[in-house]
Amino acid sequence: MAVEEEGLRVFQSVKIKIGEAKNIPPYPGPNRMRDCYCTVNLDQEEVFRTKIVEKSLCPFYGEDFYCEIPRSFRHLSFYIFDRDVFRRDSSIGKVAVKKEDLQKYHGKDTWFQLQPVSADSEVQGKVHLELRLSEVITDSGVINHKLATRVLECQGLPIVNGQCDPYAAVSLLGPSRSEAKKTKVKRKTNNPQFEDVFYFEVTRPLSYTKRQFDVEEEDVDKLALRVDLWNASNLKFGDEFLGGVRVPLRVLGQAGVHDAWYFLQPRENGGKSVKVEELGSLRLNIVYTEDHVFPSEHYTPLRDLLLHSANVELHPVSASTAHILGEVCREKQEAAIPLVRLFLHYGKIVPFISAIAHAEVNRTQDPNTIFRGNSLTSKCIDETMKLAGMHYLQVTLKPIIDEICTEHKPCEIDPVKLKESENLDTNRENLRQYVDRIFNVITTSGVRCPTVMCDIFFSLRESAATRFQVDQDVRYTAVSSFIFLRFFAPAILSPNLFHLRPHHPDPATSRTLTLISKTIQTLGSLAKSKSANFKESYMAAFYDYFNEQKYADAVKNFLDLISTSGKWDQKSIETPIMLKEGFMIKRAQGRNRFGMKNFKKRWFRLTNHEFTYHKTKGEGALCSIPIENILAVERLEEESFKMKNMFQVIQPERALYIQANNCVEARDWIDILTKVSQCNRKRLSTYHPSAYLNGHWLCCKLSADAAPGCTPCTGGLPANIQLDVDGDRETERIYSLFSTYMTKLIKMQEACGSKSVYDGPEQEEYSSFVIDDPQETYKTLKQIVSAVQTLEQQHTKYKRDKFKKTKLGSQEHPIGDKSFQCYIRQQSESSTYSI
Repeated sequence: MAVEEEGLRVFQSVKIKIGEAKNIPPYPGPNRMRDCYCTVNLDQEEVFRTKIVEKSLCPFYGEDFYCEIPRSFRHLSFYIFDRDVFRRDSSIGKVAVKKEDLQKYHGKDTWFQLQPVSADSEVQGKVHLELRLSEVITDSGVINHKLATRVLECQGLPIVNGQCDPYAAVSLLGPSRSEAKKTKVKRKTNNPQFEDVFYFEVTRPLSYTKRQFDVEEEDVDKLALRVDLWNASNLKFGDEFLGGVRVPLRVLGQAGVHDAWYFLQPRENGGKSVKVEELGSLRLNIVYTEDHVFPSEHYTPLRDLLLHSANVELHPVSASTAHILGEVCREKQEAAIPLVRLFLHYGKIVPFISAIAHAEVNRTQDPNTIFRGNSLTSKCIDETMKLAGMHYLQVTLKPIIDEICTEHKPCEIDPVKLKESENLDTNRENLRQYVDRIFNVITTSGVRCPTVMCDIFFSLRESAATRFQVDQDVRYTAVSSFIFLRFFAPAILSPNLFHLRPHHPDPATSRTLTLISKTIQTLGSLAKSKSANFKESYMAAFYDYFNEQKYADAVKNFLDLISTSGKWDQKSIETPIMLKEGFMIKRAQGRNRFGMKNFKKRWFRLTNHEFTYHKTKGEGALCSIPIENILAVERLEEESFKMKNMFQVIQPERALYIQANNCVEARDWIDILTKVSQCNRKRLSTYHPSAYLNGHWLCCKLSADAAPGCTPCTGGLPANIQLDVDGDRETERIYSLFSTYMTKLIKMQEACGSKSVYDGPEQEEYSSFVIDDPQETYKTLKQIVSAVQTLEQQHTKYKRDKFKKTKLGSQEHPIGDKSFQCYIRQQSESSTYSI
């Protein structure tokens, strides 16, 4: 979700690898071991949780998490929790990285010391204050001052144990002053609005004259106002501290008025001193990305250059903008991700990949090494399969992978690793059955392979067969090196990375999946002498089961089917496939007139056939909504029920109101429900963003419950995957890459000049670039540099204009925003520098 900023959209995303924790303090009991899991939090809102690693003080997680961040945040935090015997979870320690520090750790494996978790240091949210100092002349003629303080409102306070009942305590700090005044408690809201005004008497020394207002011995300028936010607790432990601010009264200045937003801060010296090394450490790899995307027309020159890359009649593909991006990026993957998304978006992925693949095949000398390197072609095809083939992968593999992960059948066939209680023949048979079943589901799935993948495989097959006419099998190996080696085998090996499982499998299951993946990879590779492929003798012996012609025939039939151009109708009858499930809170739909419309926790399941909810996991459905009855899926405004993270599933008769556990989960459910229902013929074009309560819609105040919506729907993604992408955002990413590697672009220009002049042996420093046509490549490079510099100037101008308009203390930039102060410093430096 983008945040709008005057003609600019800002996207934030984060990709995290949670590695392992080390030296966690032992449990104070005879066992000493702990069962730990790790959570990822935006401020204090949990958005992801790893699996529990049992009985370990150095738990290995090995889990990846990616999300689009739908709101502003101050800290990305990681907590390690211990689950004890009574299933009560206690926090052991945390790592909190400030937003402005994320760049420091970008893409690097880093060990972070775990810090103590204390209620006094856990703060989030901001407060809006207004202070006014006015003179009052008393009956005796003495001039006093009265300070009027208003706590107007707060935003984004944390929800503690599922509730937030905040109030503010206001006190004036100074010698012999400690009176605290409290606002009323605001129930069930983490964005409270307070109406209270508090008055404090402030006396002035007799020597006071107006001219000396700014500096006085002991008075206004030495006083400070303190505002603390508390959560009113019903428990006897007392109220919870939510954060506070300290405002020195000298901010009132000559005018005697101050109105500003402040970020809430932790309590000073709140955390007790704990030796840091006592809590252990956590290894993380964090990649935080912020894309500042201009309106579309800014990207036209660069976008046209990129899309032109697929047009090979005019120049060799190695002289194209997209190919050049692959040449200058440090990793081909960096270039492949935005390129594939952009070409998919504009429907040009097949001609582009065909062109770069054809060029690569022509450079390949040996048919056995075809597409084996980490080239731009192979990375682009990998990326396309990930995007276009995700649903295909789920339909094909998820049911059997789920079964393997829940059955825990022993499948170890290495005699050295066999446990005493296990039998080698039984294990072999278990593994053989799994391999057979997975092989069958793959080789019979051809009819479901997405069109875009089939078209790419067709062009790979044609290029390979034309280049190596003597080798009869090359038309198969060119395709199998992708579909088996780089699509199905990795998904079996790491199902969590392909969204087939929520977490990394346990070690025993992981070993089973490794053995299956190896066998499937070899079966799919159609190698002449299979058993020689295995270094391990036990694998070679196991593979003898599959040394039958029927397996090779099944692979060839499957490869023939998926690499044929011109596809049949996709609407084959699919078996129900589970897409997402989990607990959420729903509002009763009030089916009978007098039924209670309260909120209940339910287990929700979504398949490609229906959306259901159940009392608990595994029970029968209480309600089932066929996918074709979903007319729209939209967010629900918080005002409706004073609840965050709500969305609505709109059906012909009524809307189902649901609350997800956090903002990322709400977004995920909305996205996937929208995806599965996007082809419904009766999809709505308008909806009501608020609920129908007390006889009218809260948004448009219409009283008819069947009144048509008052707001345009945010629009489902079209049935075609090509548009599940923001073309401008991808072009902005490509601009960022070119900008980062500008020195390499210049070097490549020099290499073109060098090749044109010296058409003999290549100069060593330029030999790393693939340049087939120096003149054409030089021409393209010149256009790229020009387009990138233009965008660079627009970004600089935008930053300068924004800097001029920005006011510290505004709602967008509260006082205490370190990242903003850092930004101000950079801008003031760059503006003086540019002068």
